Amino acid sequence: MNNSPDFYSEPDTLPERLRAALNDRTRMQHLLVCLVGVLICVGVQMVQSASLTSRPSEQDSVFLGRHLAYLALSMVCAWVASNISAEWLQRYAVRMYAVLLFLLVILLVPGIGSRVNGAQRWLRFSGFSLQPSELGRIVMPILAASMLIKLRNTSGFGLKTVPRVLFPILIVAPVVAIEPDLGATVFLLIGYSLTLFLGGWPLRYFVTCACCAIPAAASLLILRPYQVERISGFMDAWENLSQAPWQIRQSLMSIGSGGLKGTGIGSGWQKLSYLPEANTDFVFAVIGEELGLLGTLALCFVWISVFLTGCAALRHLPRTSFEWILGTTLLVQLLFQAMANIAVVTALVPPKGVPHPFISYGGTNLLVSLIAVGLIVGMSRTSKAAG
Repeated sequence: MNNSPDFYSEPDTLPERLRAALNDRTRMQHLLVCLVGVLICVGVQMVQSASLTSRPSEQDSVFLGRHLAYLALSMVCAWVASNISAEWLQRYAVRMYAVLLFLLVILLVPGIGSRVNGAQRWLRFSGFSLQPSELGRIVMPILAASMLIKLRNTSGFGLKTVPRVLFPILIVAPVVAIEPDLGATVFLLIGYSLTLFLGGWPLRYFVTCACCAIPAAASLLILRPYQVERISGFMDAWENLSQAPWQIRQSLMSIGSGGLKGTGIGSGWQKLSYLPEANTDFVFAVIGEELGLLGTLALCFVWISVFLTGCAALRHLPRTSFEWILGTTLLVQLLFQAMANIAVVTALVPPKGVPHPFISYGGTNLLVSLIAVGLIVGMSRTSKAAG
């Protein structure tokens, strides 16, 4: 009789089971997809609820129909992205950047780009729209991570490589700012910087670039006076709510009126033509009104779970690998965008159009967010071991 210990037995204690689950990246991948599925289901329900107005019409159902169509397309693209290899992404990173830059440039051509509220940010065709700057959330991290890996394996991060590293973002960022879309510009800069940081770009270069960026940021505020007005309106929200911009007032009223448990799905009042952008940038306010404090806290818990699960799925990868750099960047970007949306809706930061990933109505944002999840899952499938 063999009395040797069974090294393949199931873990007995709870800590051992948790450790085993965290080390099972396939289980973490499935959990990540399930958590994102929860966010998507919440999004579909809230888009349907928030699209209702004080004067119901066929347009209300059109929003839901388009959202479902975008969702179907996005899920297919996410599946494709999850099966793309890191080698393929690195090989075609420059070409993807060229396509992105082309779309951003033709967007500014009169008669091609669609202008809404003074901003020319969308390409429209056959009833659908595409916001090229959103694609930069995927393309720019891929390009940056690819460049860093090549530099590390060849010449290193010498001073002569700085222009090469910064050139792509210094071309894209001004083009996006011209639309104008300062929020997307800042988001692209943060995402690109995050990729460089995770990729081990020397900190001394970050300090130098930050010092050079301060005058540029100040000039943007001077050139865009309405952005200064947004900041002053944001300050008014904390000093005197009655003097705050209408959108902020209605958003805070929506969240406050929800109480602990909310008014119930579909029973909110603020979305009935009182709260602007109720189904897009301010959908979190509708969640606060209809699902209450418990609903908003549950949503925050799901987002924290998404982040931790994504980290667990990527933890086996070397910290210097393309897969880990890209996957972590995309994961942090998703969490950051969700946090930024909540901060805007709750008047913690000045108002800016920031959609809530997977929940807000909007085709390009949903498409890019699901592609990001697909890439995260795809990168986590790599068999490289951290060492």
